[in-house]
Amino acid sequence: MAKRAERGKAYYMISAVSQKYKIHPQTLRLYEREGLLKPSRTDGNTRLYSEEDLEQLETILTLTRDLGVNLAGVEIILNMRRKMEQMQHEVNEFMEYVKRELARGIDDWEQRLSTALVKSAPTDLVRHTPNLSGAETPNTKLKTQK
Repeated sequence: MAKRAERGKAYYMISAVSQKYKIHPQTLRLYEREGLLKPSRTDGNTRLYSEEDLEQLETILTLTRDLGVNLAGVEIILNMRRKMEQMQHEVNEFMEYVKRELARGIDDWEQRLSTALVKSAPTDLVRHTPNLSGAETPNTKLKTQK
């Protein structure tokens, strides 16, 4: 079943859309039959095009008029675009999850360090000893203990 128009949003009738975009109303009906556009309907079954529908129509017209893509190609492109937007949303959610977990991990480490018996930085645990040239290098201790 088609969606109903929401109050407070701008909607356009098929005649206004066809004039604005210089497209025949039958072409708009074809795009709807093909599933490329999904305008809402009034109780009297009149098509109403929202701003989102007009953006979708502009994309369709760019693909068909400017790039020469046929309707089957337009459908594939629009589906791929929807999937990419969905994947981008999922990646953004995952990144937020990772950030929260990292922040929680840092908080855990800060708490552990604040309750440690011996407080020292990791660099304090490495002994600097001179090498053959006389310069101090970290981790020389590891090599000389063998």
